[in-house]
Amino acid sequence: MSEKQDPTPEANQPPTAPTGDSAPQAAPETAPELPPLTPEERVALLETEKADLRDRMLRIAADFDNWKKRSRKELTDTEARSREQVLRDFLEIVDNLERATASLGEGKEADPKAIRDGVDLVLRQFRNKLERYQVKVVEAKGQPFDPRLHEAISQAPTPDAKPGSVLHELQKGYMIGERLLRPAMVVVAVAPPAPAAAEKPSDGTPPSDKPERED
Repeated sequence: MSEKQDPTPEANQPPTAPTGDSAPQAAPETAPELPPLTPEERVALLETEKADLRDRMLRIAADFDNWKKRSRKELTDTEARSREQVLRDFLEIVDNLERATASLGEGKEADPKAIRDGVDLVLRQFRNKLERYQVKVVEAKGQPFDPRLHEAISQAPTPDAKPGSVLHELQKGYMIGERLLRPAMVVVAVAPPAPAAAEKPSDGTPPSDKPERED
């Protein structure tokens, strides 16, 4: 005959520890209080902090000084490379001018047309170099006078130009990008003076053009 099984298996399990509010709470552990520092110990601690702070400040100052030297060198190298590129381009113009002067010094008869064509060629080459570096001519002749772009050398009365406009351009001006490189030297037109009106007699009669008769 088999043994009778207990219908409640929970009764065979060991009792569990109570949870929640029923569990007893452990008392918090308190850290042991350190004894106060003596004046000598406080002085030693402050000296250590001061030495550490001084060491950090010296390292920061050294890093900053190295950064300044490195930045200055990089800026100098960049400026030197920029100048080298510009001068290298314009050396081609110098070469062409030297060839032209050398050909004139060979004792051959100079051809005025050939000289002019050579100068025009060098001038076109020079302008192409300027355009490569975003250098453009300031428009002046016939334009309204602009003190930001033009430098007035003198004024000239004329009926052939609008007053306040540029009558003559004495020297070209140039811009590099959006900045003025050199203003244009110009002559500004002004209105001509009005003709003097003929004097009239006090009685209102027009003056006579006939000379007076001498007796």
